[in-house]
Amino acid sequence: MSHAAPAVYTIPTGAGFLDTLAAGLLREAGGDPLALAAMTVLVPNRRAVRGLREALLRAGGGRPLVLPAMRPVGDVDEDALGFDAAVADTALDIAPAVEPTRRVILLSRLIERWRARDAAAGAGLGAGAGAGAVAPAQAVDLARNLAGLIDALHTEGIDADAFRHLVPEAYASHWQVTLRFLDLVTDLWPALLAAEGALDPAARRDRLVRALADAWRAAPPEGPVIAAGSTGTVPATAELLGVVARLPRGRVVLPGFDTAMDRDSWDAIDPQRHPAAALHPQAAMRQLLDRLGVDRAEVRPWPLDPAAEARAGAVAGRVEMLREALRPAETVAAWRRVAPGDRADPLPGLSRVDLPTLRAEAAYIALALREALETPGKTAALVTPDRRLGRMVAAELRRWSVAIDDSAGEPLGATVPGVFLRLLVDAAAGGFRPVALLSLLKHPLAAGGLAPARCRALARALDARVLRGPRPVAGLAGVTRLVERGELDDRTRADWARVAEILAPLEALLARGSVALAELVATHVRVAEALAASDAEPGAERLYAGEAGHVAADALARIGAAADALEPLAGDRYPALFTALIADATVRPRFGRHPRLSVWGPIEARLQQADLMILGGLNEGSWPPDPGHDPWMSRPMRHDLGLPALDRRVGQSAHDFVEAAAAPEVVLTRAEKVDGAPTVPSRWLVRLDAMLGGLPTGDARRRAWLDALDRPAAVAPLDPPRPTPPVAARPPTLSVTQVETWMRDPYALYARKVLDLAPLDALEADPQASDRGVFMHAGLEAYFAGVGPDWPDDAAEGLIAAGWRALDAQGLADRPAVVQFWWPRYCQVARWIDAEERRRRATGHAPLVIERMVAREVLPGFTLKAKADRVDRLADGRLAIIDYKTGMPPTDPQLAAGFAPQLPLEGWLAQLGAFGGVDEVGELAFWHVRGGDPAVAVKTVKKPDERIAQAREGLAQLVAAFRDPATPYLSQPRPDRARGHDYDHLARVKEWQDRLDGQEDAP
Repeated sequence: MSHAAPAVYTIPTGAGFLDTLAAGLLREAGGDPLALAAMTVLVPNRRAVRGLREALLRAGGGRPLVLPAMRPVGDVDEDALGFDAAVADTALDIAPAVEPTRRVILLSRLIERWRARDAAAGAGLGAGAGAGAVAPAQAVDLARNLAGLIDALHTEGIDADAFRHLVPEAYASHWQVTLRFLDLVTDLWPALLAAEGALDPAARRDRLVRALADAWRAAPPEGPVIAAGSTGTVPATAELLGVVARLPRGRVVLPGFDTAMDRDSWDAIDPQRHPAAALHPQAAMRQLLDRLGVDRAEVRPWPLDPAAEARAGAVAGRVEMLREALRPAETVAAWRRVAPGDRADPLPGLSRVDLPTLRAEAAYIALALREALETPGKTAALVTPDRRLGRMVAAELRRWSVAIDDSAGEPLGATVPGVFLRLLVDAAAGGFRPVALLSLLKHPLAAGGLAPARCRALARALDARVLRGPRPVAGLAGVTRLVERGELDDRTRADWARVAEILAPLEALLARGSVALAELVATHVRVAEALAASDAEPGAERLYAGEAGHVAADALARIGAAADALEPLAGDRYPALFTALIADATVRPRFGRHPRLSVWGPIEARLQQADLMILGGLNEGSWPPDPGHDPWMSRPMRHDLGLPALDRRVGQSAHDFVEAAAAPEVVLTRAEKVDGAPTVPSRWLVRLDAMLGGLPTGDARRRAWLDALDRPAAVAPLDPPRPTPPVAARPPTLSVTQVETWMRDPYALYARKVLDLAPLDALEADPQASDRGVFMHAGLEAYFAGVGPDWPDDAAEGLIAAGWRALDAQGLADRPAVVQFWWPRYCQVARWIDAEERRRRATGHAPLVIERMVAREVLPGFTLKAKADRVDRLADGRLAIIDYKTGMPPTDPQLAAGFAPQLPLEGWLAQLGAFGGVDEVGELAFWHVRGGDPAVAVKTVKKPDERIAQAREGLAQLVAAFRDPATPYLSQPRPDRARGHDYDHLARVKEWQDRLDGQEDAP
């Protein structure tokens, strides 16, 4: 009832595997629709099922077809086996696969328990685990790797007891610890699975596949059975392929098997003789043929239709060159046989493009894909294992409103609902710091029971008028206190109170030291839905809308259902744990994608083909992927246990590369740098260069388009701004500090006083000297206002108390950074002032003015104002004008050059009688308030009368100049005297300053 010899076929590289297979199936069925329906086709996975379905429709000219039974061998389940009653009955007797999220949580609990017990001994669990307890999120990551190891054992048919046959003393000490842990897994994991009434997914898959193989051995199907596209790297699948190949009407169809490989190369990829054989593109199929007991001469060509023959013939030379370039290292001397004529244009239709950065690579690929759409009916695909590159290309294509079908989908954590859920727990765990809180409230799903636009207005109000400046006290209470102090209307305060009430339960829960995961998930979901609710829609409808919302709902349900498997944890560990648990959730949109553009992984490109194939990310570590390391098993341990080498993935990637590079038009791309770090070209590019001396460098038009993509057609040189507002709009009154700005950067004064643009403080800003100055001046003013002629004995304590009241009144007591950084320094300053005040009073000095605002019309039509920090009457009756400086005082050269006129101008106001009628100034001094040792440094201005006269004359010239309507408010007219200012971006300083500097340096 079976073939005397196995029926193994191959579809040549370049023919288009699924299209050629589909054409052959239709040709075999003839015009009988029932003949096609009687066939059973086994393909590697569900995506291949979809690809074959589309290929059959193309081959049938779009006419209605009764499709064959298409079964994914790699994703086999009861539905996939339902066509055979005997197997279906067997499947019902096999325990279900453990739910993936629950399995990860169960394994992570094992890891946490072991590590907590093992930490006392100071040993590390696995490679690089480090000392101490494992965080839940880290345990989840390790559990995923452990689950992969368990699946690998099932896949290779290795009993877990095999760990006990490994000799721990033969390995490094940290691997010995790992072996002790794996012994524990061997004992405990099967018992845990039995209690769950479940199996590992790989174990269940292998049982089902072997059940199908046994059923077909006993009773072969009546209709044709074709196993196509699989290379049989899974032993259970290889066993099924062996059964199919020997069925009376069974056939196995291999993708791109090289029937012309020379004998030396074929021997060199024998894994029994050469450890590096797994790196070759044909290694997996050689191993499959060995398992099937099939000689390579017995592999037959699949019958090709004229279109497939044309496709394969058009790229036959290229395929031969690719196979030649990737031949085993032992036989590369054969490269000398490549004729010089072949080297001149060895690979028509193939080009290589090296781009400087990953972003440039993504932009180039997007341009090439977009160009393909200009040709009616032309298809194009990006093939890459680099999911980041795929997402960047999809983002670039959106500039042309093109949505591309990415088979890998999008991680849930990067989608709209996924980001919202992560922002919520991150903000709550971080005490609702301003940046995190505003990010949450500005998210499109945030509404808090309000109209979405109203929630955005609340976020803007908090941003502009409440949360700017140093970070407030952590938690909703700290934000609420700032809201109560802020300049907000009652409605906005009520909106915040509503949102804070919604967020409070999650904040309280995450602050607890021990919480059940089920309670955390339930509260997270409840708060997320409440925050997503608007005034018109329930939160659940908004949060779980669309495909991403459906995946989010499913992920939350899975985590909630598995939560009882994890022990209670500290609430602040939940955000990282949640992110780790949803890491595998993927959103794959079903609709709204372009029908002619795709992003494929290498496995998909093995079976299908587009007119233009762009093979992106061709760097070592990306394609081929870095084999990496197994955190549980070293390479010698894997070998001793019988597990395949990690390098096997490189050979599979090589096969995928050759298959994908056989399209009519192929572009190979790579980035020379990724994230600023230089990259190494893929070994396949290096081999092609070594054999051929280089590849064509791509279409020059696309490079030109790339260069012009984000560059305007023409850029006129930008000149510095020269605003000349009418004289009536120019400020008639300025403070002494604004006069200094007027001198150094007139444009900054124009923006502030004429345009009335006030800069916003940064969010979560580090404490600045100005923050200290605010409460210090207010504290000193308040204390001195209540002091009589006699200096109190407890003045230091009084100054400190007044400073704290000022700190609180300014809202700075709610800013921990200010309190912790500046408050101790203020206390030092208060004690210094107490001692200095006693000394000055003992020598006849008497405070005359403390923090007084004065103003005088110093020139016709121009008023100068100043708030004097302190003015003392000296023993000789003259005035001493003192300025507190929390920043650095000006230097003597700056004072002499007139670029620090603040204190001299206050001296001029004193000469005009602004401070108590005394018009003679004896001293100008800066008190540099530092809070260190000494707490205050005194700097006395030399030649005060000369500095005052100089400032008076300079101001008169400045006022006269700007009363001319033609005088512009220039930006940084003296760059050497300019300071970085809040308005430099408005003046676009960086766009013209370098050009002007270059002109000044030119001969």
